[in-house]
Parts: sequence; structure tokens; C-alpha cells
Amino acid sequence: MQIRDLIPWGNNKASEIAKRDEENPVFSLQRDVNRIFDDFWKRFDQPFGAFGRWDANGPPTDIAETESALEVSVELPGIDQKDVDVSLMDSALTIKGEKKSEQEESKKGYHLSERSYGSFYRSIPLPSGVDTDKANAQFKNGVLTVTVPKTKEALSRVRKIEVKAT
Repeated sequence: MQIRDLIPWGNNKASEIAKRDEENPVFSLQRDVNRIFDDFWKRFDQPFGAFGRWDANGPPTDIAETESALEVSVELPGIDQKDVDVSLMDSALTIKGEKKSEQEESKKGYHLSERSYGSFYRSIPLPSGVDTDKANAQFKNGVLTVTVPKTKEALSRVRKIEVKAT
């Protein structure tokens, strides 16, 4: 036995085994069936399917806290303002929406009819010290921005602490 036989990357036995597996028709069939099932189930992970590639939490959402307010921005391309519902309850901001798409086309020799529906729901807990009565929401260019200002008491409690080098 030589020293190169002990080093796994020094021999090509693993690649030879993998190559034999790739050529095996049963292995090839199993790989294809796995890919078909993976592709099928991926469609259910996406709330809007063809509308966009959102993760399981819904549309992309940015939450930022400024000195005077909490700002929540949600990207909702292709959704109408009337299909978005924003509500505040029990110190949580809830954003719900639904997207509908219908297309019908008839030409000589064929008729096309497609319908897609999807909805999302997002609940964001609010920190203490925000004034929910003065919250406002704006919808512009497919982006919903909700601003919840901080209370005067919360603003007066902010205290800067000096950082010293040691």
C-alpha cells in the first residue's frame, strides 16, 4: 500500500463510482422522478405562483425605526390599492392583500383563458411607545408604506449615552 492510496482526493475511486451510477438507467429514472416531484411542490411554496417569487412569509417587507416613527414598506407589484387591507389591532400591524389576474383571448383557431389568484397575510408586532391613532398608509408605484409615529413619552425617554474608548 502506498501513501497516495490513503489520501481520498488522490485516487479517483469515488468519481468512478459516481460515473457508474450516472450511467445506470434506474439511477437516471430516480433522479428524473425526484426532479418532477420537486418542481411540482415548489409551485405551492409560492403564494402567487407566476406573479412573483415570494418566500413563505409573503412579499418583501422592510421595517425601519427612525427617531420619530416606525416605517413599514411592503412591495406589492401588480396589486391594486383597493385589494390591500391595512389594520391595527392589539399592538400589531396587519397587512392583507389579494391579487387576481384573468386573461382571455380568442383568435382564429384557438381560445385562451387563464386565471390566477393569490393572497397574502402579514402581521407585524409593534413595539411599545407608538401612537397607533396617528398611523397612516400610502400606496405609490406598487409599494405600500405604513408610518406609525412614536408617542411624545417615548421620544422624551430617549437618552444618548457617550461611548468612551478604553
